[in-house]
Amino acid sequence: MLLFGLLPCFVAILSGCVQDSSASLAASLKDRWQLQDSGIHWQVEDVHRDQLEFSGEQVSAIIDYGTRADGSLLLSRKLVWPMLRTIPNDTHASLSHSFDLSPTLLINDAPVGPERLESVSFDGILTLESELQAGQGQLQVSGLKLIRTLAPATTAPLLVERHELRNEGKQAVRVKVNALNEQFDTPADAGVYGSYRILAHSDFDGERLLGPGDSLSYFLSFEAHTVAEVDGTAEAESTDTLETNQSPAEALAARRQYLASLNDKLVLETPDPVLDRMFAFAKLRAAESIFRTRGGLMHGPGGGRYYAAIWANDQAEYVNPLFPFLGDANGNSSAMNSFRHFARFMNPEYRPIPSSIIAEGQDIWNGAGDRGDCAMIAYGASRYALASGDEAEARQLLPLIQWCLEYNRRQLTPEGIVASDSDELEGRFPSGDANLSTNVLAYGGLMAAGHLYDSLGLNGDALRAEAARLRSAIDKAFAAKVEGYDTYRYYAGNDKLRAWIALPLVMGLDERQQGTLDALLSPKLWNENGIYTESGDDTFWDRATLYAFRGIFAAARTDTAMDYFRYYSRKRLLGEHVPYAVEAWPEGDQRQLSAESGLYARVITEGLFGIEPMGLKQFALAPRLPKDWPSMCLKHVQAFNDNLDICAERQGIKTKVKVSRGDAVLLQQDWDGGAPLLVSL
Repeated sequence: MLLFGLLPCFVAILSGCVQDSSASLAASLKDRWQLQDSGIHWQVEDVHRDQLEFSGEQVSAIIDYGTRADGSLLLSRKLVWPMLRTIPNDTHASLSHSFDLSPTLLINDAPVGPERLESVSFDGILTLESELQAGQGQLQVSGLKLIRTLAPATTAPLLVERHELRNEGKQAVRVKVNALNEQFDTPADAGVYGSYRILAHSDFDGERLLGPGDSLSYFLSFEAHTVAEVDGTAEAESTDTLETNQSPAEALAARRQYLASLNDKLVLETPDPVLDRMFAFAKLRAAESIFRTRGGLMHGPGGGRYYAAIWANDQAEYVNPLFPFLGDANGNSSAMNSFRHFARFMNPEYRPIPSSIIAEGQDIWNGAGDRGDCAMIAYGASRYALASGDEAEARQLLPLIQWCLEYNRRQLTPEGIVASDSDELEGRFPSGDANLSTNVLAYGGLMAAGHLYDSLGLNGDALRAEAARLRSAIDKAFAAKVEGYDTYRYYAGNDKLRAWIALPLVMGLDERQQGTLDALLSPKLWNENGIYTESGDDTFWDRATLYAFRGIFAAARTDTAMDYFRYYSRKRLLGEHVPYAVEAWPEGDQRQLSAESGLYARVITEGLFGIEPMGLKQFALAPRLPKDWPSMCLKHVQAFNDNLDICAERQGIKTKVKVSRGDAVLLQQDWDGGAPLLVSL
């Protein structure tokens, strides 16, 4: 495989080998999709099938689409309603249903033959264009197109599908549409809130004569509600959880407005349109998967299984620290809500906080014991608080952060490292009694909390001293030669390279930097899908790969990081399964979980631009330009309760860095690429 043929060169790059490899690594890919204005486009030429998830506050839709062997359209819509709970009311108890239905059509009184898919586009809204055929011989109709436009409603529990029949032929055709009108009620004893009514219907039933160039449009809706609500017998709920009624046309327009609002914030501008588009989609997937539950706004991973629930890793650690940068109101509200839920479980005995709070906040899951959850929460809550720039929010979060730091102290072993039952992989791979991830996150939490203390008028020196002791203990406990590399073992007795050796690089632990970089990009860990979880096993989880990219950027190996990051981004955006970061393989078959998109966005904000919150109104900045870029910008950064443009431009051997707020220049400085700049607002 070409990819592995390139690996020796990339390892050489780490040691200073000068080769132009970025084009060759990305060029090893064959694109199925092409970039188009604000999205991507697939011109159908062969058999292919893919799956895409998109979400609104009351529904998530997983669309299975593509072409069958005979060229006909494949289309199935799986809808998940997170707040329509089923029994037993556990992690996976969201009502779901798959729809393969469409209105039946007659063309000049003849049944429509197989619908042939011609193209697919996605810009946050999915558009499928097909050709319809009917009749035979001299009576055969040609040039009749069906354009399907699919989107989740922003605030209602429905998927909208707009149909446009367009006559691009030379003859008038008579079209008859038989309306879709299907519904059924689920058993009352299977639902937490009784019986649910699932509906599929369309808003046009009749005939039209379409002359050349004419078109006919109508809407399909796929939705579900409690039967009591449909019948008007439901008790009133809080306005915070009440569904919003939207007509299909209103829902589609609201989706477009929502997409536009995200496109106006945290905007990446680089010479690489693939990265710019992938970043924009990552913002969308991270932000849209937020559900208005009875327990408040909850960010949910998705994937058909994980909704109306929060996890210490997905929400607290991965995606919450991104939301202040994006400035999406629901994102910030969901982050604060998740931390409030975790804070409910603080206790004077320092029993573990549950890993996951499920069923709209009504139950918990802690089946893997202590996964290092307090390390995740202390790190994520501190980083969120700093980036929010909001002192009141920071003070609300402080008790939870302090409790988690104390919990971690109580787990210290005689060697000075933090013990935990498992890690975020929950026993899928061995992690011993104390693992590298938990400890490095605990270190990151101490450092971030120290900065937060300083911002709140407290003294963070003691926390930084504690972090220094933990850093030393981490090196003594985990530093090891593993499979020939001077890096880290994941736990005592571990003799195989693990993906999470990247975490120390992310947190600035550089004691084993070169050996760790070599190991991450060796054939033992790097593969065509990113970083293997463990050498010798073909399992991969994108979360580890995305942390690895951040770590390589943090180690100031910008061009090496960019070579691999470009490859990964192009594969995920324009390849066979698009357009988002995924969860894992083989587990879940690469579900498009939303928090991984948050991690992708943080590769840009914290990795490429090197933004690290140092206070409520202060951040470190290290925007390292790739060698073949003249400039790059991150515009309308909403972090620190502000609206900032951050740009870097090559000036000879130095980089001109500019931070501005509108027309006001806050910092303009030539930077030598060494120590990060400190920006005070």
